[in-house]
Amino acid sequence: MSMKLDGKAVSAQIKDDLRERVANLKRQGATPGLGTLLVGNDPGSVKYVAGKHSDCEEVGIRSIKRELPGDATFDQIAQAVRELNDDPECTGFIVQMPLPKGIDTNAIIGMIDPAKDADGMHPYNLGELVLHVRGDVSTPLPCTPRGIIELFKAYGIDLDGKEVCVLGRGITVGRTIGLLLASRGVNATVTLCHTGTKDVHKHMRRADVIVAAMGVAGFVKPEDVKDGAVLVDVGVSRVFDEEAGRYRIKGDVDKACYEKSAAYTPNPGGVGPMTRAMLLANVVEAAERQVAARA
Repeated sequence: MSMKLDGKAVSAQIKDDLRERVANLKRQGATPGLGTLLVGNDPGSVKYVAGKHSDCEEVGIRSIKRELPGDATFDQIAQAVRELNDDPECTGFIVQMPLPKGIDTNAIIGMIDPAKDADGMHPYNLGELVLHVRGDVSTPLPCTPRGIIELFKAYGIDLDGKEVCVLGRGITVGRTIGLLLASRGVNATVTLCHTGTKDVHKHMRRADVIVAAMGVAGFVKPEDVKDGAVLVDVGVSRVFDEEAGRYRIKGDVDKACYEKSAAYTPNPGGVGPMTRAMLLANVVEAAERQVAARA
């Protein structure tokens, strides 16, 4: 019988642990703080940021909100980033994407203090991830890839020597999760597939694990999955449901694949909650490093 990898349940356990660690930090006179910089009023971004601050309240992390209008200039956004860098109450922060058209996103990300990079996407932190192949990374890790690894650990899924097929080469998942999967201590063999890959279905069929992060609803079909594979669905697509008369969120993995798998992440309820939990973990760990540095 296929096993559901319940991200909601595991993230709740992680939050319990973080709650204790936050309480311990407060006893030492340090309160972790998550900052968010939201530019504009995109409904999805507004909802996403609100969810992050709700998570903060659950574990006792301070919320620091910065909001700018959709017509904010590059200099105004850069100034807000500098303020969060300099704010001692902020131990980690994110710049909510996407930024308005015409804003150099990479330049803004590059201005974030790497030690406060709650998303783990600053070039310095990505470089540290590349360099530390043994897995002994002490800088913030990308949230979604880290969340996937933690989900595997929680369910005792051993990836040593396993063939992993990653679908999608986006920086937030595809290109970064391969670094974590191939690090010592995990030891998976990774194939990264993308739009230029010839016969992507062949790669999927031989994989022990498929990590789908393409954003193409239902791309992975039962005929693409070998018996006993582990399926990780990171995809998010808005698909119109004719019967319901509204849009629904669907993942990259066709649910008909589940019965062939040894384990799978539901979508929603699988990787998403883990991503949010790892954001909190990055913020708490940054505060712990600050306390350790003062000792």
